Amino acid sequence: MDIVFVKDLRFKTIIGCWDWERQMPQFVSIDLDMGWDVSAPASTDALGDALDYKAVSKRVEQYMQEEQFELVETAAEKTVAMIMSEFGVPWLRMKLSKPNAVTGSSAVGVIIERGNNG
Repeated sequence: MDIVFVKDLRFKTIIGCWDWERQMPQFVSIDLDMGWDVSAPASTDALGDALDYKAVSKRVEQYMQEEQFELVETAAEKTVAMIMSEFGVPWLRMKLSKPNAVTGSSAVGVIIERGNNG
């Protein structure tokens, strides 16, 4: 399967379980690897046949800002489910990072993979 990707999508959102995290938006960084057959858009050169990575990126940011998750695990799981449902992506790997969330580390987060990449 081919892969359409978005790397280091960064935006601020409310994410975290501590009181101070619920008051102050923090940066998150998201990497998406999305299974998608690129043969149709490659032959037609039409955006309508492609997975619109700009639309996916905007929707991810909107969704995460609306939901204001407490846990990165919940944020990743529900965001992946939303992408797969709304955009028809059959397989997806997502890395969700919170930069500088733990003193001494550059980032913490989760990587999840869902669907069938066959």
